[in-house]
Amino acid sequence: MKPNMGNLMKQAQKMQADMARVQEELKSESVEASAGGGMVKVTMTGDLQVKSVSIDPAAVDPDDVAMLEDIVAAATNEALRQAQELAGAKMSAVTGGMNIPGLM
Repeated sequence: MKPNMGNLMKQAQKMQADMARVQEELKSESVEASAGGGMVKVTMTGDLQVKSVSIDPAAVDPDDVAMLEDIVAAATNEALRQAQELAGAKMSAVTGGMNIPGLM
């Protein structure tokens, strides 16, 4: 049976439109991650933009700035992981699990 090129094109266009919609929706969704026992919290959107960083004043030790830097990095990396997981799950729903190179 020969595939109908018109139907394939329509399906591809619909998938492309759905992916664009999901990418737009990800801008308004967010994840929050914390590190250092909650001393540092990072909020990031689903399209990987850091929206806020909250640092408990108790985490600020002028004699150990490196520790605070490590905690901020850890919270940011966890937020990034969560945002990528969110985006991947939403895109997978649109693409039917197909791995499309260059997507997210």
